[in-house]
Amino acid sequence: MIIDAHSHVHDPVEAHVGVLDEAGVDCAVLFATRPHPERAGDLASLRREMAILDEAIGGRAGTAEGYRDAWRELDAALAAWPERFIGFLSVPLDLEPEQIAAIVEREVVGRGLHGIGELTPPPGRAGVIEPVLRAASDHGGLPVVVHGSAPTTADDLVTLSALAGRYPKVPLVVSQLGGLNWMQAVELVRGTPNMYLELSTANIVFAVRLAINEIPDRILFGSDAPYGDPVLARAMVERVTSPGEIRDRVLGGTIAELVGLA
Repeated sequence: MIIDAHSHVHDPVEAHVGVLDEAGVDCAVLFATRPHPERAGDLASLRREMAILDEAIGGRAGTAEGYRDAWRELDAALAAWPERFIGFLSVPLDLEPEQIAAIVEREVVGRGLHGIGELTPPPGRAGVIEPVLRAASDHGGLPVVVHGSAPTTADDLVTLSALAGRYPKVPLVVSQLGGLNWMQAVELVRGTPNMYLELSTANIVFAVRLAINEIPDRILFGSDAPYGDPVLARAMVERVTSPGEIRDRVLGGTIAELVGLA
């Protein structure tokens, strides 16, 4: 099974399914989203969508209604294409720990979703995700995905590694190969048994090759669609691997294990 481990709700969702078909991808981990760059028809409208993205990845929580709208879009996509999408839910990080625990129990576990993410803590403050990790651990070790590219800092990656060590039951996935800090990300993940690296938006071929060589059982193929393209992301993995067990794990086997599909 080929699984894209990182994607966001598209408008319309059918366009996303079409790209997955083109890439030969069986299903995709799907995150809710407030920005929709795929809706943009010109530079001005793209700037508006990217301003929302900057707010989100900068850890500046949107309105409660914004979260509810994103959750409703996710619900609709999962209901329409249950065989193609694996639902994850992001959790507001500016709540009290008991509120976060209640959301995880009610909205993630209670609705049968497979994990939590993509979390976007403010830069320099990755420690705010600890209540989420605690709740994920309390529910048997739900996988948690954290934004890994800018504005996530090198110090944030160190913090994430330390937090992962405190919650060894929780698979902690750093997305986007850690961005510009990819070498440090590989080192930290290699030394932290319950950490994983996802490859979306990686644009340096030898970085992908090295990451797979160093930690082949904890690297995940992902596209970050609509920001990335599943066709190109899969081609990158296949360019730096040979047919066989390692390629199979990267392209879907490992994430299938993390979400209980294997």
